Amino acid sequence: MEGEIIHKELSYKITGLCFKVHTELGRFCREIQYSNRFEELLQENKLNYKREIEIKSFNNESPNGNRVDFIVEDKIIIDFKAKKFITKEDYFQMQRYLRGADLKLGMIINFRSPHLKPKRVLNSNNNF
Repeated sequence: MEGEIIHKELSYKITGLCFKVHTELGRFCREIQYSNRFEELLQENKLNYKREIEIKSFNNESPNGNRVDFIVEDKIIIDFKAKKFITKEDYFQMQRYLRGADLKLGMIINFRSPHLKPKRVLNSNNNF
């Protein structure tokens, strides 16, 4: 369907949790600290997730070496960053993750930014 938002409800929920993490911890923590708090919130909200998982274990046909921060509900890949800005390489990395896992949607969350702006990345190889 043209104009359909992929995993709308789930991505909205994840974004809300990320805003909560950003509000609580601020913008100058390390990725591991953001990940730990996000994991606690996933558990509190009873969301199914895998953390720091090799995509190969999620999809046997994927090449080795691609490890993602989170996969939530086996639908959305989450990649946390704590740096000045998101680069093209971060988008290319997410595309590799999405192709490897054969998923439609990934989110890049940069906690260093003064105002959290989650970036939704669609799998360019996936036919919707």
